[in-house]
Amino acid sequence: MPARPLPAPTASPTAVRAAFLTVKDAADYLGLSPHTLYVWRHRRQGPPSFRMGPRGRVMYRVEALDAWVREQEQADSRSNPALNPLSVRPQERPARFTTA
Repeated sequence: MPARPLPAPTASPTAVRAAFLTVKDAADYLGLSPHTLYVWRHRRQGPPSFRMGPRGRVMYRVEALDAWVREQEQADSRSNPALNPLSVRPQERPARFTTA
């Protein structure tokens, strides 16, 4: 008896919704307004997004949003001690004039 191929796993609609967010859902997830995400997308700033589906809806991956938030935390001196200017010794000013 020949082996039958296993059916391909299908993603449930809730799993797809959990993996991808619309602009409104992504804005809620980040605590921002949808307008802010639209402006950032237009300026090529903010979290990465893409168009999906026949209507070309703008979508965000949850993993990409989480990674983007981590990048923002690391870029902020209050969250990253290595960037805190108070943790670095003050630089010595070079003497402007040398006395002969």
